Amino acid sequence: MKDFEVLIIGGGLAGLTAGIHLAKKGIKTAIFEKEAFPHHKVCGEYLSREVLPYFNLLGIEVLDLKPKNIQRLKYSTAKGNSLEVDLPLGGLGISRYVLDNLLFRTALKNGAEVIQEKVTEVAFSEDHFKVTTSADKEYSAKYVFGAFGKRSLLDKKLERGFFQKSAPWMAVKTHFTNKDFPVDLVALHNFKGGYCGLSKTENEEVNFCYLATYNSFKKYKDPEIFNQKVLRKNPFLDRFLSSSSPVFDQPLTIAQISFSQKKAVEDHILMLGDTAGLIHPLCGNGMAMAVHSAKLASEVLLKHLEKKTTREEMEASYQNVWDSHFKSRLRAGKWLQKILLKDSLAELSQSVVSTFPFLLPKIIKKTHGSTIL
Repeated sequence: MKDFEVLIIGGGLAGLTAGIHLAKKGIKTAIFEKEAFPHHKVCGEYLSREVLPYFNLLGIEVLDLKPKNIQRLKYSTAKGNSLEVDLPLGGLGISRYVLDNLLFRTALKNGAEVIQEKVTEVAFSEDHFKVTTSADKEYSAKYVFGAFGKRSLLDKKLERGFFQKSAPWMAVKTHFTNKDFPVDLVALHNFKGGYCGLSKTENEEVNFCYLATYNSFKKYKDPEIFNQKVLRKNPFLDRFLSSSSPVFDQPLTIAQISFSQKKAVEDHILMLGDTAGLIHPLCGNGMAMAVHSAKLASEVLLKHLEKKTTREEMEASYQNVWDSHFKSRLRAGKWLQKILLKDSLAELSQSVVSTFPFLLPKIIKKTHGSTIL
């Protein structure tokens, strides 16, 4: 059995960033990721610029990847009524394919070990964890971070409360070529049963990612048919699809997405990113929240090791700091989605914001944080 000080389950934004942070501080850290790098993931691929100072501190040279500098938001209702606004902080258009690979290489450079195995069991006993993988290997550690995404069989094995509740959402992502789509724009277009985000990435491809209720999708089953029958009823999506060419052979999909409340600490595991709480994608802040949660968990653990506090004190500290940074954002995202997915309310809110355009930046700010230092 191989022993580490910290084991991180999941090699996405949160897991890799935490691995880099801890490894730079001399903590013996391993990150489990079942897929080989690089690979695509279902994601809006809009990264708020609030993460840049923290990335710079960790030596993550994200600007070297030449991401698009996104400064404007265009929003439309399902009927095609639209408005446009400058983003208060702005973001980067960057694919997970290159960003995660950069984090992976940076983690290795800083001494973290990345293990390409799927974790199947996590057991805590006598102040230590034992982690078992699909390769029938066992690893031990004093601490475990959970960064295994929106929904996992590990959630079921850990008997997490949200896993017992309905998960009526699904997400679909693909890339298109479209030379006319503005490089500085993120677009959010409603359709019946969901909404679709579009923005350019570093390679000039447009990320096309939508969230839909399973009830709205199940009649058509095939994403291409759903695009034709449902998404194209929004005139902006219709025009985009008419002038674009798909890059992927098949879109990527995720089913059974839940926005139910989760705990940031369960069975003594510190949960990061979507594993701790999933903000509605229309808010455009999920990637930055994942990175920020990695910083918070790493700092809490390092302080615990330095001050020699109890495990219970460390866990309470992380839950509190997670709540203070993210709880209100998740709540704002929940209400915003309820409004925008109800046609009458979406049209009314669009009319109000068009009349009083200063309101939209204030609404956006409710779902975003300050610069992460």
